[in-house]
Amino acid sequence: MNYKLYFTLDYEIHGNGDGNPIALMVEPTYRLMSLLEKYGQRLTIMADVAEILAFKRVPAFWESVAAIEQQLRDAIVRGHDVQLHIHSSYFRSLWNGKHFDQCIEEYNMAALPIERIDEMVGEAVRYLEDLLQPVKSDYKVWLFRAANWSMMPTENLYKVLVKYGITHDTSVYKGGCQGGNVCYDYREAYDNLLSYPASALNINHKDADGQITEMPIYTEMRPFWAFISPMRVFRMVRAKFHKHKQGAIQTETSAAANKHDNRKLTIRSFFRLSPLKMDFNQVDSRGLKRMMKHIMQRGKEMEQMLLLEEMAQMNLKKQMTLREPKEQVQLTKQKIDPCRQETINVVLIGHSKTFIPYNEQTLEPFLKWWRDRQTDWVEE
Repeated sequence: MNYKLYFTLDYEIHGNGDGNPIALMVEPTYRLMSLLEKYGQRLTIMADVAEILAFKRVPAFWESVAAIEQQLRDAIVRGHDVQLHIHSSYFRSLWNGKHFDQCIEEYNMAALPIERIDEMVGEAVRYLEDLLQPVKSDYKVWLFRAANWSMMPTENLYKVLVKYGITHDTSVYKGGCQGGNVCYDYREAYDNLLSYPASALNINHKDADGQITEMPIYTEMRPFWAFISPMRVFRMVRAKFHKHKQGAIQTETSAAANKHDNRKLTIRSFFRLSPLKMDFNQVDSRGLKRMMKHIMQRGKEMEQMLLLEEMAQMNLKKQMTLREPKEQVQLTKQKIDPCRQETINVVLIGHSKTFIPYNEQTLEPFLKWWRDRQTDWVEE
């Protein structure tokens, strides 16, 4: 079984519209690109285009915009990738001299009318392709991540992504559930690891005819103590000072999700399992190795299943030679699952705004371990 690691980075300032883009986006991303290059890995920058376009409207941010655009071009030249992330509340945001006052009524893009979603995605796709095609002629936006991972309700956003040629999404993390300004319920997602063709009606569901492939962020269901780490405590404290204001957005999905929101810390949190993302900002090397070993164990089990399927196919061919033509037709209808995978895409996540130098120390041993394992496989 082959494994392809996608180190995805949400490229953005703080959720409340506060922060210096150079310090929170440009500087940490250059450090991360250099670290990954050292070990033969590449970064996928999930650029929040709505934020960048907001910066372009404010002269005080023009120097930052120039640095951001140069970094995105540099990333492509260096062999990394830049793909689409959108915090839709920035499209109509206003700069108040200290931070961006966002349009909270447009915070959950998936819940907006399809015409408004079309305007947002169309402008964002054109921006990235106009910026990056001059340095790489075949550059294309093919991958999307929704703000706060919310691809619910699915139908309108799905249609618009297809319209603009986006073939993959990486918003889902199995087990996740959130209510409020943005909402989703991924407890019933098809898989926590394997990519799958997603239904146009519900991103959780697999549909062989789906036009968008979901690449879920890898998660494991873990007890509350698995979430205790210096970095997570740091992020929780920091987030208290960077909350965006709350709006009154309610949909059927959000009303249901509010009841089961597993991102809030409550008494129930101590007695239930919650989804731990493969987040290189918050999980140290030991934790990342442990998760990768679980993935490889599953890969071995899949290899065994594929071997059994191949043996069954060989037996089927032998039977066909002994059957009458009508019976042969019936036997050929017994096909192997067309969604089986011989390469497993492993999606890791991080955020530029919280990728501090300490994260380099916690990530590097994992990168070295993974490089050495690949070398061992080649030698064998």
